[in-house]
Amino acid sequence: MHALPPPPAPAPAPLPPDAAIAQFLKRLQWGLVWFGVLWLTWRLSTVLTPFVLAALLAWLGDPLVDRLQANGRSRNQAVGIVFLLMTLAFVVLLLILVPLVERQVVTLIESWPGYQAWFFNTAVPWVEARTGLEISSWLDQNRIIELAREHWERAGGIAATVLGYVSRSGFMLIGIVINLVLVPVLAFFFLRDWDRLVERIASLIPRNHIDTVSRLARESDAVLGGFLRGQALVMLVLGLMYGVGLWLVGIDVGILIGIIGGLLSFVPYLGPAAVVVMGGIAALVQYGDWQHLLGVGVVFTVAQLIESYWLTPKLVGDRIGLHPVAVIFAVLAGGQLFGFLGMLLALPVAAVANVLLHFAHERYTASRLYAGEASGLVLPDAHVGPPGLVLPGGAEGDGARDHKGERPA
Repeated sequence: MHALPPPPAPAPAPLPPDAAIAQFLKRLQWGLVWFGVLWLTWRLSTVLTPFVLAALLAWLGDPLVDRLQANGRSRNQAVGIVFLLMTLAFVVLLLILVPLVERQVVTLIESWPGYQAWFFNTAVPWVEARTGLEISSWLDQNRIIELAREHWERAGGIAATVLGYVSRSGFMLIGIVINLVLVPVLAFFFLRDWDRLVERIASLIPRNHIDTVSRLARESDAVLGGFLRGQALVMLVLGLMYGVGLWLVGIDVGILIGIIGGLLSFVPYLGPAAVVVMGGIAALVQYGDWQHLLGVGVVFTVAQLIESYWLTPKLVGDRIGLHPVAVIFAVLAGGQLFGFLGMLLALPVAAVANVLLHFAHERYTASRLYAGEASGLVLPDAHVGPPGLVLPGGAEGDGARDHKGERPA
C-alpha cells in the first residue's frame, strides 16, 4: 500500500460581513478611479497628444542615455547627445523626404487626368459589363449638377458645414504647429528626468506589491520597446523596397506608393494591400499591359518574402504576442475612442494588457480553482481495473488476469 497523501489544505474561511463589504467598497472605489482616468483622457485627448508623443520619444531614447551614463558621462551630457542625434535624424529625414514627396505629388497631379480617364473609360465599363449595374449614369457630371440644383437647400447646408469645417481646420492647423513646437521641448524634459519620474512612480506603489509590479513593468518595457524599435526598422526597410522596386518597374509615383505602403505596414496586411492596389492601378493607367502589372506583383512578392522570413523574425520576432486581428482592432478602437491619441496608445496599451493577461493565466494555473481538490481515495499497488488495462504500479487489473484464463490469488 502507498502511504496516504497529506490531506488537502482547508478552504479559506469566508470573510465576515463587515470585511466583505469593505473589500467590495475598495474595489468599487478603484473602479471609479479608473473610470475617471479614462473619462479625463477622452476629454483631454487633444491636449495630451503632444505629451504622450514626447513621452514615447523619451522612453525610446532612455536606453541610449543610460548606456552613455554607464560610460562615464553625466546625465545632462548624455541627454544632450541623444537629443541632438534624434534632432539630426529627424532633420535629415525631412530634407530627404519632403522634396521627394513634393516631386511625387506634382507627378500625381499632372497624371491625374489620365487616372480619371482610365476610371471612367475602362474601369467603370468593365465593372458594368460584369455586374449589370449602371454606374456611369450616376457619375455623369451633368446629372450631378442637376441633383445639386434640385436639392439646393440641402447643398447649401452641406456648403455651410464644409465652410465651418474649413474654418475649424484653420484652428486645427494652428494646433498642429503648436504641437510640433511642443513635442521636442517636452521630449527633452522627459528624457532628462525619466529616471526620476520612474522612481517617483515606484515610490507610490504599495510595498507588498512592488515585486510583482516591477516584474510586470520590466516585461512590458521589454515587449513594447523591442516591438516598436523593430517595427520602425521594418517599416523603413519595407518602404525602401516598395519604393525602389516600383520605381525600377517604371511606375512614376512608385516612391510615393512605397512610402505610403511602408507607413501603413504598421497595421498588419494593410500596407501590402495598399501597395498591390495602388501599384496595380498605376501600372494599368500608365502602361495598360500585363508586363508592368506582373512587375508590381514581383515587387510585392519579393518584399513580402523578405519581410516574412527575415525582417520580422530578426527585428521584431513575437515580442508583442498579439494576433494581427487584435492589432488591427486595437488601432481602430483606440482611434474611435480617443482619436489620434488613441492610435498612439493602442499598441502600448495592447502590449501591457497582453503581459497582464499572461500573468493572470500564470496565477490561474497555479490556483486551487485550476488544480481542483485532491482526491481522498488511495488504491493499492495491485489496482483493480477493466480487462487488459495496465494501471500505475506495474500490475494488471484482476479483470485482465481473468481474461487470460488465470484466477486471482
